Amino acid sequence: MRTSTVDAACVEGITPGAMFLAGGTDLLQLWKTGVISPEQVVDISRLALADVNYADGVLSIGAVARLGDVARQPDVVRHHPLIAEAILASASGQVRNLATVGGNLLQRTRCPYFRGAGPACNKRKAGSGCAAIDGENRHAGLFGAGATCVATNASDLAVALAALDADVVVRAHGRERRLTLEELYPLPADASAPDSSLEAGALITRVEIVGGARFALRSTYLKVRDRASFEFAVVSVAAALRIENGMIVEARLAAGGVAHRPWRLRHSEAALVGAPPTSESFAAAGAHAMADATPLAQNAFKIPLLRNAVARALETVGGAT
Repeated sequence: MRTSTVDAACVEGITPGAMFLAGGTDLLQLWKTGVISPEQVVDISRLALADVNYADGVLSIGAVARLGDVARQPDVVRHHPLIAEAILASASGQVRNLATVGGNLLQRTRCPYFRGAGPACNKRKAGSGCAAIDGENRHAGLFGAGATCVATNASDLAVALAALDADVVVRAHGRERRLTLEELYPLPADASAPDSSLEAGALITRVEIVGGARFALRSTYLKVRDRASFEFAVVSVAAALRIENGMIVEARLAAGGVAHRPWRLRHSEAALVGAPPTSESFAAAGAHAMADATPLAQNAFKIPLLRNAVARALETVGGAT
């Protein structure tokens, strides 16, 4: 069914088994393969949530804005190139022209045990277990995982937004609330692995970034994948720096492909602030990125890969402009 207002969509979304549909690039695939079976589909594609605005240092991106449109929007390209780079590194041009910002942030994991039938998966059925822990776990996470789930978040855009301290604005029960990316994506619980913290009927309406333009001159998104063509990240890094008088005064680093959510590399950030922008400083930040990593049997290769990706991204943004 199609709704004309956000609040009406939220009411319909409370119905048991209801799911929101905008671009449909992920939902329709999961539906066709039988991973999900919605009782009701609420079409939100025509809600007035597609604007991209920049004023007074705040970038606001509507939840049903198409990724391709966002990546081409002049204020995004000029003031928030990290967002544009992350979008252009994701999916194909055809998919970017259909997929929406909100849908991208809420896309489901690419873990084969979730998307395939049979093996235990706490994301598909809470309490059933996680077959990836002792099974195929090459693409599993390094951080924040436990005995419940080791799946990784698939969104490139979310990694860039996490590095820029974006807020996700959510509408539910006639009220708005703001979530950080860490609040939007909870870590696995004792017997379940929720994709997000959103309750039934809650709808992302927009994403807001305050002051992100201060990183426009020194930011980059580095994506390491198995193939150069369209592929999800094995490891990715969003890096942003501010340098004054030859010293790093502010650093933002987030990694993708390594956790249930975009993983802020706060140890690395802390090591960079007050240091000169040198290869030695960047290598040290890469080493700090591995704090708290817990690899499994097949994904330990991600440790040196992430360490080197962090150093490489910082070399890219830390040079002379």
